Amino acid sequence: MPDATLHESILLVLGLLFAMLLLVMLGQKLRISYPIFLVLAGLVLGFVPGLPRIVISPDLIFLIFLPPLLYQAAWETSWKDFWRWKRPIALLAFGLVFFTSTLVAYVSRAMIPGFTLPLGFLLGGIISPPDAVAATSVLRGVQVPRRITSILEGESLINDASSLIVFRFALATVLSGTFVWQQAASSFLLVSVMGLAVGLVVAHGFYLIHKYLPTTPSINTVLTFIAPYGMYLLAEEFHFSGVLAVVSGGLLLSFRSHRVFDADTRLQATSVWASVGFALNGLVFILIGLELPVVVEGLGTYSLGQAIGYGLIISVLVIVIRLVWMFPAAFVPRWLFRSIRTQEASPGWQGPLIIGWAGMRGVVSLASALSVPLLLSNGQEFPQRNLMLFITFVVILVTLVFQGLTLPLLIRFTGVENLEERMPTDAQEAGIRLRLRHVALAHLAQHYPDDIRENELISALQHRMQAEAQRTGNLLEALDYDDTKRQALKRYHHVLLDVLQVQREELFVLRREDVFEEEMLRHQEAQLDLDEAKISHMPH
Repeated sequence: MPDATLHESILLVLGLLFAMLLLVMLGQKLRISYPIFLVLAGLVLGFVPGLPRIVISPDLIFLIFLPPLLYQAAWETSWKDFWRWKRPIALLAFGLVFFTSTLVAYVSRAMIPGFTLPLGFLLGGIISPPDAVAATSVLRGVQVPRRITSILEGESLINDASSLIVFRFALATVLSGTFVWQQAASSFLLVSVMGLAVGLVVAHGFYLIHKYLPTTPSINTVLTFIAPYGMYLLAEEFHFSGVLAVVSGGLLLSFRSHRVFDADTRLQATSVWASVGFALNGLVFILIGLELPVVVEGLGTYSLGQAIGYGLIISVLVIVIRLVWMFPAAFVPRWLFRSIRTQEASPGWQGPLIIGWAGMRGVVSLASALSVPLLLSNGQEFPQRNLMLFITFVVILVTLVFQGLTLPLLIRFTGVENLEERMPTDAQEAGIRLRLRHVALAHLAQHYPDDIRENELISALQHRMQAEAQRTGNLLEALDYDDTKRQALKRYHHVLLDVLQVQREELFVLRREDVFEEEMLRHQEAQLDLDEAKISHMPH
């Protein structure tokens, strides 16, 4: 008979997952970004009498949650945009993390009785990295220049690694009582470089599997889930950066995926990853709120008022540090190097302000704080552990809730949504389609001239593509259209979607008539899904 504890654990996970889904739907009704709403809801649920106390294992977050979430973020990141904005990304992911850790270390030592400098650096390494999911979830509901989202996404890929490295060395200093700068610097380089190397090697191995072995869409999809865990575990086994391994490997496989994945694999993997990534993110954020009552109970000698005061001061400090860092980081390189001024448009005051305010903390800070050991190597209790845990939770709550709720208001106040420096998305969409139509027509004319003359189906294909190219060209010329033309295009999309809905209803009628095979009906339904997705992504 199955173990009762196992039953309870499974029921708890399923209950949390179901509660998370209900809360996300409620958050959508209230138009609140789901990471913010889940943390607040988890906090409320955690203090409900009778509910079981949930104690999160740091290994659970680092091993179960972190590799796939990092891999998904790397997969969805544009390598071209990442490389284009490598300077601001590096200044945030490395410079700001070290700057924040240092200031937090000295302020916490001066403010909190008994807090040493190594403990301060440990706390700084914990709370220095912002959370990518929180920022992108908030930004999804508003329009901002691609430059801002690219920098935030790129920062989130690397700052986890740099903050965890600071955390690792600070923890080693607390445990051993010694710290040597030269040794720390060389170890940092070794951990970082070898983490990148492990990720690239493992990713290349998976690339060869995808390319040369007889895989199917289902096999390819499962392999994409094995890959991040393989990269992370192998790097951590040799005490290298598992985070950088997953990031570098994910970027490489994403960049090469078009060479090994067919359309079926891309459709299947994208759908599966979207669902799994959403579930993992949602569970992490609701667990953040649920864990706070456990941390409060463990404060020990500190009163709740004292701990809240320390947490609020550190929260304000990390917010101010990020804002202060942003403007010199954005403008000093432009003042020093003429090449930057000529190649990059000025970010204005709006861009640095938005990026500076999008510094919400989340899953990595939670996992780092929970991974602080209970005891020192000599068996004594780890100093200030519970207070550091509580401060971390306060920082997560303050930055996630306060900054997350006010970020859309700040974006609208600055008017940054009207400052897109590149070609508008609708013009890019029409331009891409026009290029694809032209290259297809040229290929038909060059390689299949006889078929076009003799085969009515291929001739009809050419005429249809010519007509589509003409319509796309007309649309591209009219992309400076006024409100009347916009409304006409919007109405066109509405009619197309309505026609597809009628066809779906007819498929339902055909199912009841029991004339056609179910497999063929499903095939036609999938084609309607593709057509609807294509229309939904048309410029409007």
